[in-house]
Amino acid sequence: MNIKEASQITGVSSETIRYYEKIGLVPPIDRKETGVRDIDERIIRRINFARQMRSAGMSVENLQKYIQLFDTDENNQQEQLDLLQEQLEVLEEKRDDLTAAINHLTFKLANHGKHMTTFEEELHELEQQQQKHPKTLYDDVDVKK
Repeated sequence: MNIKEASQITGVSSETIRYYEKIGLVPPIDRKETGVRDIDERIIRRINFARQMRSAGMSVENLQKYIQLFDTDENNQQEQLDLLQEQLEVLEEKRDDLTAAINHLTFKLANHGKHMTTFEEELHELEQQQQKHPKTLYDDVDVKK
């Protein structure tokens, strides 16, 4: 199949497929006599794998490392697992950050009348005081001659 068909099947743009080939996330793609890429099931699987790992937030650099490890004949399963574990920890940290932000906003919504209104009133009062009595940079400096 050509690159357009592969793009439709995988949901990855033609430009991204070319990029993945260029940087080694997919192996070099065979070409027809006309120079058109001839993408087979093996390449489709590699494109899908790269898309899934990128969607999981794995950096291009770590994905390149993982694929290089996969493509070697050496037994490096532990190194592959270490990269996957590292990515899982990154995602868990992002999840925890999102959960904290969601909990914070949920609290603000649930307590808007009690908490936010009071905070906003205090802030407005401080701003009005500042406008009535603006401080200069040197107000707190004790200058003796």
